[in-house]
Amino acid sequence: MVSGWVLRVVVGAHLVAIVGQPVFAGVYLSGDFDGLRMHALGADVTTSIGYLQVIAAVAVWVRLRQVRPFVMSLGVVVAETVQYFAGLDGALWLHIPLGVLTVAAVVVSFVALWREPLVRREVEHA
Repeated sequence: MVSGWVLRVVVGAHLVAIVGQPVFAGVYLSGDFDGLRMHALGADVTTSIGYLQVIAAVAVWVRLRQVRPFVMSLGVVVAETVQYFAGLDGALWLHIPLGVLTVAAVVVSFVALWREPLVRREVEHA
């Protein structure tokens, strides 16, 4: 069950990091050009935590036989990675809406992981 708690902590850290991203973007858009640097650094941190989340979700899948957290985490990280590179490329038409989507997805992931118990599921033998 330790792997379940690790996943919850990592998703919590991911949530804190990703919620900061629109704040940093807003600082930049308000005319403070340091906001763009903070947004870029936040993107690196957020994406790195997302990859750690996938690793923690693999541990939950292997140890607790629950695949849903892995699928959820992988979907978030794929969207986040596309969003990251769209931002680097300056494709704001994709970067901004995908950013909103990824923030919402991490919030939903956080709530889902804390609502359901992460316990080992038994495999049925036929």
